[in-house]
Amino acid sequence: MSLTGTLLSGVAGLKAQTNAMAILSDNISNINTIGYKKSIATFSTLVVNSAASTTYSPGGVKSGRFALVDNQGVLQASNRPLDVAVSGNGFFAVNTDGNGTGENLYTRAGQFHEDSQGRLVNSAGMFLMGWTLDQNGAIANVNQIDVASVGTLNGVAVDTTEVSLGANIDSQETVTANTVANFDSTAPAYALGDVADQLATNTAPAFRRAIQVFDSLGTAHNLNITMEKLTGTDNAWGFVLHAETPSEVVDLLGSSTDNGVLGSGVMTFNGDGSLASVDSNVGMATSFYTTSTGTPQAITIDWTNGAADSTISFNFGTIGLTDGITQFASDYNVAFINQNGSAVGLRTGVSIDKDGFVVASFSNGATQKIYQVPITTFADPTQLQARNGNAFAQTVQSGSFNWRIANTGGAGRVEPSSLESSNADLGDEFSSMIVTQRAYSANAKTISTADEMLEELLRIKR
Repeated sequence: MSLTGTLLSGVAGLKAQTNAMAILSDNISNINTIGYKKSIATFSTLVVNSAASTTYSPGGVKSGRFALVDNQGVLQASNRPLDVAVSGNGFFAVNTDGNGTGENLYTRAGQFHEDSQGRLVNSAGMFLMGWTLDQNGAIANVNQIDVASVGTLNGVAVDTTEVSLGANIDSQETVTANTVANFDSTAPAYALGDVADQLATNTAPAFRRAIQVFDSLGTAHNLNITMEKLTGTDNAWGFVLHAETPSEVVDLLGSSTDNGVLGSGVMTFNGDGSLASVDSNVGMATSFYTTSTGTPQAITIDWTNGAADSTISFNFGTIGLTDGITQFASDYNVAFINQNGSAVGLRTGVSIDKDGFVVASFSNGATQKIYQVPITTFADPTQLQARNGNAFAQTVQSGSFNWRIANTGGAGRVEPSSLESSNADLGDEFSSMIVTQRAYSANAKTISTADEMLEELLRIKR
C-alpha cells in the first residue's frame, strides 16, 4: 500500500462523483422534455491484487451510465390530434430525413405536427414513419415503412354503398287504370320491357320518391323508387328503381336512352303493416333481398360519366318488422332516407387514433386511413444508443427492431391526444444530488488527509 495509491483512489472517486453529477444535471435540465428517459450513474470497483495478504492496494472506482429507457413517464392529456404517446412497451419509428433516406431512429416523443409539405414531424425534427395503407385500409407491405405524409391528399369523394328507406305506403290505395297488367300478383316475373312501358305511361304513380346517391367521382344522382298497388291483393305492391335522368345510367334494358331502369320487383306486407317479402323480377343479375335470409343485397349500377360502377344495397326494412317501409291505413309519408355517400370534400385535418392509424378528415364528413404507425420493440431497450433529439439508435446489445401493430404481441397501446412526460422526478434528482455532493466531499477529504500524511512524512526527513 502507498499514500500515492490513496491519492489516486481519491481522484478516481472525484471523477466518478463528477460523472454522477453530470448525469443528474442532464436529468434536471430535461425535466420538461417530452418522452425523455433519465439515466442513473453506476459504480464498480477497481481492484488491484496485492503481493501479500498483509497489505492492501487501493484501486479506486469507475463510473458508468445506465439509461432507464424502459421506465415509462406519466401520460399527460393534450388537445392536439397529432400528439400521441405509447402506453407500455415500444417506440415510434422516425427518420432523420423527410424523404425517409436518413437514419432510422426510435423515440417516445410523440409531439408531431404537419410540416409545409404535409409530412408528420416531431419537435426534434424527426419524421414519423408508418405502413402505407391501400384503398381498403389494409397494410400494403408489412416489411416496409415510409414517411407519413398527407400533403398530396387534397380531397376525397365517398361513393354510396348503402341506402335505407323508411316510409309508409297507404293500405287504402285502390288499383287504378295506371296499373299495367304486368304488375299482377299472379305473375310477378314481368318482363323488363313492360316495366319500362309502365314508367313511360304512368305519370302519376301512387308513390314515387327520389333518393340521392353519389358515385366514385362525387357526382350526385337522383334515383327514383316508384310503387303501384297490384291487382288481386290488398298487401302487394310493384316497385321500380330507376334513374331520374335516364342518360346517367346504362339501364337493364342495355341502353342509356330508355327509362333508366335499374331494378324492379314485388313488395308484400303482413296484416300488421310490417314488411313480408321483397322479390325481384326476372332479368336482374342480383336480387334486392336474399330470399332465404331476407337481408338486403348490393346491386350494380353502371354510370355513363366515367365513374366506377357502384354497388349499392337498398334496405327497405327488416322482414317481419316495421323499421323500414310499412303499409298502414295512413297517408303516404317518408320518415327517413339515409345513404353513406358524399360529394368531394377538402381535407380539413389529420389525426392519429388509438390503433395507430393516421386518419385524414374532410369537409364532407368523410375520413380516410392513410398510414398505420407501428410500435417498434426491442429485446433489451436499455441498451439502445442515445442520440440528439431524444431519440435512440439500435445496437448489437439491444437486439434487432420488431415492428408490431399497437397493443399486440407485447407492444404498447397508442394513446391519442396524449404526451409522455419525462420519467425524471425532480425530488429524486435533488436527493441524489445531495448524496453525490457528500460523496464528492468525502473523496476530497481522503485526498486532503493523504496529503497531510505525505507532508508529515516529509517532515520526518527534515
